[in-house]
Amino acid sequence: METFKRTIKYEEELDPHFRDAIMALEGGEHLSQCIQCGMCSATCPLSIYMDYPPRRIIAMTRAGFKKEVLSSNTIWLCASCYACTVHCPQNIHITDIMYALKQMAIREKRYPRGFAVPALAQSFFKMVTRKGRSSEMRLVLSVYLKISLFKLLSMAPLGWNLLTRKRLPLKSESIRKREELALIMKGLEANYSSAHPVGRVFGSKHTK
Repeated sequence: METFKRTIKYEEELDPHFRDAIMALEGGEHLSQCIQCGMCSATCPLSIYMDYPPRRIIAMTRAGFKKEVLSSNTIWLCASCYACTVHCPQNIHITDIMYALKQMAIREKRYPRGFAVPALAQSFFKMVTRKGRSSEMRLVLSVYLKISLFKLLSMAPLGWNLLTRKRLPLKSESIRKREELALIMKGLEANYSSAHPVGRVFGSKHTK
């Protein structure tokens, strides 16, 4: 027997605080002024690959479709080219909103599973925060151990070729005076938390 799943949401199922949380962030204060002209979707070079183009993400954020927005691939395909922000007639900082949505998605673990970009963002941030530099080999291992062991094994021939040609160093790189970096990151975290009470930097040790 064929079953049908309801796709329409009632107003009581939406999150009325989602829009306010995004508008509280720097760059998102003009969110309510969006006129849905579609300029952001028209200028975005990656909109044809997104499940929801930028215009719809803005509309869904305002309406309270939190689950759908945070679990979409749109925010992770954003190339941060700022074309949407430059062309927006209402001066909405759409790229900054995309960053805020990424942080919220990671914090609440609502990002697409098996998608490499969220795992890469977390692993890269943690590695740079801890050592001041990223090590390619360790970064690749960290990312693909999180999303797919099969994909990691399928990349073994390529990895071996890079190793034999000394293009993929095994040594873990680190900066000197890492304690100074830790103090800088701690200061940035405190400053961000005070300015944006709805969330913290997605890779910090304070993140849930």
